[in-house]
Amino acid sequence: MTQPPAQHAHRAPVSGWRRGARTLAIVLTVAVVAAVAVGAFYAWSLSERLSAASVPLRDAPAAPPALSAYDQAFSVLVVGTDECDEQVRVAFGERCTDPENDGARNDVNMLVHVSIDPRRVTVVSFPRDLQIPIPECASADGTVFGGAFKAPINSAYEDGGLSCVADTVSELSGLSIPFAAKVSFGNVVNITDAIGGVEVCIGGEGIDDPDAGIDWEPGPRVVTGYDALAFLRTRKGIGDGSDLARIGNQQQYLSRLINKLRSDEVLSNPGTLIGLANTAVDNITPSESLADPIRIAQLAYTLKDVPFEDITFVQYPVVDDPDDTNRVIPDEASAAVLWDALESNAPLALTGEAGANGGVIADPSVPEPTPPAETTPDPDATGASAAPEVVELPSNVSGSKASQATCSAGNG
Repeated sequence: MTQPPAQHAHRAPVSGWRRGARTLAIVLTVAVVAAVAVGAFYAWSLSERLSAASVPLRDAPAAPPALSAYDQAFSVLVVGTDECDEQVRVAFGERCTDPENDGARNDVNMLVHVSIDPRRVTVVSFPRDLQIPIPECASADGTVFGGAFKAPINSAYEDGGLSCVADTVSELSGLSIPFAAKVSFGNVVNITDAIGGVEVCIGGEGIDDPDAGIDWEPGPRVVTGYDALAFLRTRKGIGDGSDLARIGNQQQYLSRLINKLRSDEVLSNPGTLIGLANTAVDNITPSESLADPIRIAQLAYTLKDVPFEDITFVQYPVVDDPDDTNRVIPDEASAAVLWDALESNAPLALTGEAGANGGVIADPSVPEPTPPAETTPDPDATGASAAPEVVELPSNVSGSKASQATCSAGNG
């Protein structure tokens, strides 16, 4: 008998602002794309500002960046912490306080994997309540965390900083992570304003979420500043009100942001690009491997021509934790299909919903993209040169393509 979906985040959160921490993963995308337009005049300044706060990574490349395209597959980990920036603290006062926990948690964890020959981009979101092993980690001050057999993924940053989160995700995925960046509260306000806002789609019955401070009717809506932050932190106003439902909503935002960054509206405006570069640099704490504008430009160049149908957003597959129904554990069988597909650089086909727990629906105003026509394999093609077969991801690997348009599944 089919069981109803677990309400993984219906319990009262420790802090209202922890509910919005996953909003910040967009910042690295802006940094990567915007840095392409930064000329020599800005290079020294950006490098100095980035290097000042950078941290080492175990899998960082040894060679320094060069003025050429990055010729390898790579992964970038984007970590959003629940720290309350000063500008947000001033604006929201007591809603930024959390007397029960002084440490920062990595409530957003997105692994951006970029393949080669051909280039494909897959963004994997990990639920904050995912229970997994945390490896032994050393924090910046030298404090050693002995590791944990089972702990929430969002405790890794507090245990050992950005490098600890990278090691944790690397062990979970089996992927090397040479690049990473951490962002915190307030960044989404600055970035969204710098780009002139992002148009999102409010579907269903509209979003009425007093906790997020919004009451919006269905339809398209350009969000800027604190409205963007409210949109990304809403939970009770979409789908079944769970944290898993919110991930699909955030992926809608990120997809529409990427579409805008790739449009002439942004890329043809030098002033906007330079402003984005400066804003982004001021809003990330990078790994040492990413603390160089030339490196950022390298990585950005690899993304400029990736077809939107080859940019895929997915949620890491999970099942309910038998020890705590408010948390989840890995669905290792489904995850293995995903990781194997990334390793072989196979085209991905989504078979599940656009977002878990009813968080998003298809945008009714935009027709679904036509799937590519099937081609007959070349009998003379060798195994080494033949294109890999499309991999159908399991139905619990929910997600969407950048070529698809989704709307928030507002529950009114």
